[in-house]
Amino acid sequence: MEQSRRLPVFLITIFCLLTLVGCSLQTGLPEPKVPVASRVLDSSGRLITTIGEYNRIPVKLEEISPYMRQAIVAVEDARFYKHPGVDPVGLLRAVYHNIRAGKLVEGGSTITQQLAKNLYLSHQRTLSRKVKEMYYAILLERYYTKDEILNKYLNTVYFGRGCYGVEAAAGKFFNKRAKDLTAAESAMLAGFVKAPSIYSDPGNIEAARKRQKTVLKRMYELNFIDEKTLKKAQNEPVNIVPVPPHAGEAGYFIAQLLKQLDEVLPGGKDILYTGGLEIETTLDLDMQKAAEEAVDMRLKNEDDELQAALVAINPANGYVVAMVGGKDYSQSQYNRALAARQPGSAFKPFVYAAALEHGFTAASTFFCGPVEYPQFDNKPYKPTDYGGGYHNRYFTLKEALKISDNVVAVQLNVQIGPRVVADLARRLGIKSQLKAYPSLALGTSEVTPMELANAYAVFAGGGILAEPIYFTRVKDSRGQVLVSRRSKLSRVMDEKHAYIITDMLKSVFEPGGTASNLNINRPAAGKTGTTDNYHDAWFVGYTPELVAAVYVGYDKDEKGQVRIVGTGGQKAGPIWELFMSKALSDKPQKEFTVPKGIVFKEVCTRDGLLASPASTGVIKAAFEEGTEPVVYCTGDVNWQKYPRLFDEQSNQIDFPAEIPWSNPILRNRNFTNKRYRDHRF
Repeated sequence: MEQSRRLPVFLITIFCLLTLVGCSLQTGLPEPKVPVASRVLDSSGRLITTIGEYNRIPVKLEEISPYMRQAIVAVEDARFYKHPGVDPVGLLRAVYHNIRAGKLVEGGSTITQQLAKNLYLSHQRTLSRKVKEMYYAILLERYYTKDEILNKYLNTVYFGRGCYGVEAAAGKFFNKRAKDLTAAESAMLAGFVKAPSIYSDPGNIEAARKRQKTVLKRMYELNFIDEKTLKKAQNEPVNIVPVPPHAGEAGYFIAQLLKQLDEVLPGGKDILYTGGLEIETTLDLDMQKAAEEAVDMRLKNEDDELQAALVAINPANGYVVAMVGGKDYSQSQYNRALAARQPGSAFKPFVYAAALEHGFTAASTFFCGPVEYPQFDNKPYKPTDYGGGYHNRYFTLKEALKISDNVVAVQLNVQIGPRVVADLARRLGIKSQLKAYPSLALGTSEVTPMELANAYAVFAGGGILAEPIYFTRVKDSRGQVLVSRRSKLSRVMDEKHAYIITDMLKSVFEPGGTASNLNINRPAAGKTGTTDNYHDAWFVGYTPELVAAVYVGYDKDEKGQVRIVGTGGQKAGPIWELFMSKALSDKPQKEFTVPKGIVFKEVCTRDGLLASPASTGVIKAAFEEGTEPVVYCTGDVNWQKYPRLFDEQSNQIDFPAEIPWSNPILRNRNFTNKRYRDHRF
């Protein structure tokens, strides 16, 4: 093992020596590169915004605080004044530590090498770039003094938020000149250099303070500051001037996009501010505008503190086409489209989808009446329906979902098994923790609007799960593709079951459904969601080509208090309706594709059996072929239309030819008129 460690160290040493010899034979430096902002495009190639404010104010070395100079040298290159541009000691030490750790934990670049990279090279992590970096570093040392190199470095190094150089950073973050920076402020800025996009982010202030303490400790160890200065700096409050967020179009989407790019781009998020990249996103500017307008218009007369979120996905490819995380990104960067809240009844479709996989049909019936289950600490859980009561009658599953019956949903959840339901929801894209309780059916476990939109997209997409993505391709300034992304598609549900759920959710818009007040003038399916005491309102709905989840509610304050919002149909539904109407205004109407093996039957809502022309209480439902009812219902005959069906003298039923009843019970048994009229079958 020891010998295997020595070999890379030996090779690195030989490599460094050869580089030094080769550089001694070369002369000349290229033109310094100029930072270029990156362009963010929507899915049609239209410009959304640019990333990369170029803010640089050159100053002389004597115009920079001595603490700042010491802090940079201490944390970035303690042997700066001792090496010729490339530090073999530091390089070998880094190699040794990386080998021991089994991963990259320490870099070996000197300040001169970093300057060479910033001036002449890209951020790509390749061996050829490293060789050029070392070569240019040695040339820089031949042309300039150490103080000149340090001055150039401090004037060009990136500190985050578009700031190049310490003068610009001092003004941006502390509203002062670089010469006036204290030891504490200098250590804070020097700490930014390691990862500007992370440490300069106001949301990561604790990480920045931890990094600051590391810099101060290193300054003390190198005798740059004494113990008194160290303690004073450690206790000095450092107040960073709030940096205004990107307040342009699609702020919430852009923020999430940058977060994702930071994980995949060579050089991280920082290259966005300098590399002149072209980022092709999944956003549709027209749909984004429709989403922002829908939220603004529906909430403009509401309480100022009431917030909303909307996320829209193309179910065919997982493209996130619109995202609104709140009423105003410039006022609040908290992205509610990615925040977990209880979804209420918007979770119910997953219970019904699990039921289909376990042999139930849209015509299976459950009774809405008092039931009791153990839940928390063996305390009984007694679900009630809307308003706290019960319907005290049977429902088919389709009608129960249409009117959002709570008791039926809980019974179904318990009978299938809450863990089975939770597993199905996770399979459909829900990543948040789901508690396998009877009340899971009523959305008591928190999920995000993004998760719900993604999971409902499985229904819209015929059982195919498409991983949500924010960008498709990133190209550098020369047009070369740096990274590309396509959504992972996987079948997670039988297409017939997905369609049956869609058929059930279409009825939510029909008279008597919880969203009967909504109409987008095209085939659509959806579900309302309202939490206990009307604290959160949801609507998740879709057409064949677009899925959108809407959340409306108040942010919880420090005391965890929540306020009344209203029902999903009243508050979230109208936002969804306005968005979908605008987003699809130029798209032709499209029907949901009916898979092979699906049949439609009219059934009685009372017992789920086949309806006859004489039946009342009828609902049309979709079935997987072979699971549809074959027996006609008996309890909902319209006796006013057929007053003479029963012959009292013969005590027999007279079946008119137009009523194709085939129920063997009716054919083979005698009934009294009273029992017929009382519907006791």
